[in-house]
Amino acid sequence: MRYLGIDYGSKKVGLALSDEMGVMGFPHAIVPNTPRLVEELCGLIAKENIGAVVIGESRTLAGGENLIAKDARALGESLSERAGVPVFFESEVFTSAEARRAPAKEGKSRAPKKHVAVDASAAALILTSYLSRTTHGSR
Repeated sequence: MRYLGIDYGSKKVGLALSDEMGVMGFPHAIVPNTPRLVEELCGLIAKENIGAVVIGESRTLAGGENLIAKDARALGESLSERAGVPVFFESEVFTSAEARRAPAKEGKSRAPKKHVAVDASAAALILTSYLSRTTHGSR
């Protein structure tokens, strides 16, 4: 089964797709967070034959829910209803920082692209974390 990973942000949303076997997530794209977001994601879910969605669960360092978490949950509910796929949540603690530390590809490091890549890379980290935890029974 193929999965869609989402790193939800108030302005931009990072997207990642898993491989066909649902083992690992790979950066896919960045889309603007607009009123058409759910519609665009439903189109991607249909086009890529996505069987489930994994959304990063944003929390404060103390473990409490923040404003982004509430909006991400609302997105998850909308996707579940409109696309008819299960939606799961996975901790996204430090995924953006980890994605920023990843080495940039030689010869392709332009500041805007690198910044954009962070959101999609964070989505891939979130998705891969979920897939590793659920597929291999770890943690």
